[in-house]
Amino acid sequence: MAERGPSRRGFLKAAGVGAAALAASRAGRGAAQLERKRPPNILFILLDDLGKEWVRCCGSEENLTPNVDALAGGGIQFTNAYCMPQCTPTRVTLMTGQYPWRHGWINHWDVPRWGAGCHFDWRHNPSIARVMKGAGYTTAAAGKWQINDFRVQPDVLTKHGFDDYCMWTGFETENPPSAERYWNPYIHTKSGSKTYEGRFGEDVYTDFLIDFMRANVDRPMMLYYAMCLPHAPLTATPLEPDAQGKEGRFRAMVRYADRMLGKLMAALDDLGIRDNTIVFWTTDNGSSPGLSARLNGREVAGGKAVTTENGVNAPFIVNCPGLVPAGVTTDALTDFTDMLPTFAGLGGAGLPEDTVIDGRSMADVILGRADDGPREWIMAMGAHPARIDEGGRVVPQHTYRDRVIRDKQYKLFVGTDRQSVKLVDLEADPGEEVDLLNSEAPAVQAARKRLEAVERSFPATDAAPKYDPTPPQSWDRRRDEDEGAAPAAGH
Repeated sequence: MAERGPSRRGFLKAAGVGAAALAASRAGRGAAQLERKRPPNILFILLDDLGKEWVRCCGSEENLTPNVDALAGGGIQFTNAYCMPQCTPTRVTLMTGQYPWRHGWINHWDVPRWGAGCHFDWRHNPSIARVMKGAGYTTAAAGKWQINDFRVQPDVLTKHGFDDYCMWTGFETENPPSAERYWNPYIHTKSGSKTYEGRFGEDVYTDFLIDFMRANVDRPMMLYYAMCLPHAPLTATPLEPDAQGKEGRFRAMVRYADRMLGKLMAALDDLGIRDNTIVFWTTDNGSSPGLSARLNGREVAGGKAVTTENGVNAPFIVNCPGLVPAGVTTDALTDFTDMLPTFAGLGGAGLPEDTVIDGRSMADVILGRADDGPREWIMAMGAHPARIDEGGRVVPQHTYRDRVIRDKQYKLFVGTDRQSVKLVDLEADPGEEVDLLNSEAPAVQAARKRLEAVERSFPATDAAPKYDPTPPQSWDRRRDEDEGAAPAAGH
């Protein structure tokens, strides 16, 4: 679990801010918001495979993230923010505002690598970019996508609502250059896909976003930057070309991701839009197994693909000078389903009327208008490859995937048979080592009852991905291959 920082109310009291001063501060922010001529820009930065144990402001003993730490110091840091434990479930949850049991992308499915007709279909799924375009935003995406195949659907990002894009394609089977996301990256834009010789991928993605901001500085913008860093393959960076060894290169990659954040913040300052751009900084899941670092005095291993806190409790920071309160740490509960309604709330967009959105808007917390959010629980689920069924469709591995549900103190682990497996007190036991499931303590029994009631509200059968199959391709994974050996979980 993340460290339990003081609540916003606790932090402000500790800082010597009384109720009158707090009210005046909120009133001032409200007046400033009314005076704004247009909705705020939104820049959402999502790192790939980075746990809190590497982020200094989250309690890491490493010192790799000075720009992230400054972002936290000047904004709000959420200590209880849940992603999903692996790439695909997190990204589709972010895009749709729905839990994996509803949108169906419970397992990882690397579309450019495995195909089989499966793809993130705009005809069957909501999109955070389309929602924001409905409110007059211009939209752009950079970094990693991987839930469509650009060879088969070259304009799919436009269909999903992005006006422009600069994306690593994901590894395309039968196209070796596409494996490169860092040095000599293979990148897809409106001009098509190609190798950028001599360039480092993260520089290409960041420069694209800066150019897009410069061209659209007078319009409200929603920018989605899904960094490739610091996901494997581990590599040296332009800042540290001689970095060696697994941990040496990983540290270099984290430092370079931090450098890209600093470059973007400097661009916002240069363009004069820093105080009207709400910046989100977070990660898609925990660090890769085999990596570890000290967090709040204890060694924490990489938790990618697992539902312990090191896999799903993400570093989560929101910052905008004059609009988002500075220097605040909150234990308000939030997860990635909340991003779509939160963006809509911040930008004045309407939610889609033809679909269910599971998330709740955190806009009032982010803008300092509320001390706590609307949530009483958050959840996480999913990881590892999906499978192909008898009809050739990509479906989840389980009828009902195991999952975790938690409130601010207690966390319930639920198995694939819908039975409670473990209950932990995250305040007393951040390492999640002591099982309290059969404890007779009244507080524990009450927590179990609450969280099991949440679990019973979920459908008994998880959904499968919703898509109209794309045409057959030579690289499509076959059912017999799927049954013979499950594809690797990497991405």
